[in-house]
Amino acid sequence: MNLTNQQKEKLKGAKILITGGAGFIGSNLCEFFLKQNAIVTCLDNFATGHKHNIAHLMTHENFSLVEGDIRDVETCQNAANGQDYILHQAALGSVPRSINDPITSNDVNVGGFLNMLIAARDQKVKRFTYAASSSTYGDSVKLPKIEEEIGQPLSPYAITKYVNELYATNFKLTYGLDTVGLRYFNVFGRKQDPKGAYAAVIPKFVIQFMNHESPTINGDGTFSRDFTYIDNVIQMNMLTITTDNEDALNKVYNTAVGDRTTIKDVATQLRKQLSKFDTKIKEVEILNGPIRKGDVPHSLASIDKAKRLLDYKPTHEFNDGLKEAVDWYWNNLNK
Repeated sequence: MNLTNQQKEKLKGAKILITGGAGFIGSNLCEFFLKQNAIVTCLDNFATGHKHNIAHLMTHENFSLVEGDIRDVETCQNAANGQDYILHQAALGSVPRSINDPITSNDVNVGGFLNMLIAARDQKVKRFTYAASSSTYGDSVKLPKIEEEIGQPLSPYAITKYVNELYATNFKLTYGLDTVGLRYFNVFGRKQDPKGAYAAVIPKFVIQFMNHESPTINGDGTFSRDFTYIDNVIQMNMLTITTDNEDALNKVYNTAVGDRTTIKDVATQLRKQLSKFDTKIKEVEILNGPIRKGDVPHSLASIDKAKRLLDYKPTHEFNDGLKEAVDWYWNNLNK
């Protein structure tokens, strides 16, 4: 990703709090902004994040870790103190997790979010960028997904992420806090955790192929997603901080590529690419199982709004990102 001189100057010395900074997206953001000479604080309780994601950053002079929970008001206030920007990534992801335990998902994703908004307001943070979700589109069947047209949410998780958007809008109207929401569409890439009951589909399939186990697709494999490589997500977060366009603030943006791939094609491509490292993977069978409750059949984002207002230019299409991701998985998950 090539930054302009203006962007580099704006980030140099900027104080940025990244909540959930030890998670998949958060740790990639921490790395990126440290490379831009920003002063980065990571807030994480390690419920889903991992210390190994940020271990190599611990000795960096511009990096600090606050171990704490966004459900604790005092922790949020202390972490936000003195910050210029907040990139709020902390959340309990996963539709199935929220269906199994809606109370905890709500406590973290709504209560914790509100705590961070209040902390940003009280500590006079310049701008609050937060991870929204494509799940907000719910039962809307229209493609591509346009930010202003959503349906009924299909899971407790989707409800929590929509409530985040409502709160962010209200905090601008009520308190003057500038916010930007990024509706992430199926983000994948380096550092995404392949383990656990709620692992995302790409790293989960990768680890299964590497172990010569058959991955199981939910349904017949024709469901499709706008899979978005991590570097595109980093770019969108960077743009929300560096933009001087006042009209770009206090809005929600699709954070995606603007293309879709079926789950069947994802599995087939992963098997093909991993077979370059281990020919036995070619013989691994891909299975089909029942459709997962709460799943949206198809997801495809319009990224016109982000292009127009933030000058967003995706650097990685799906296949480009998948090649980089597979290389990373193979080199790191084999250790």
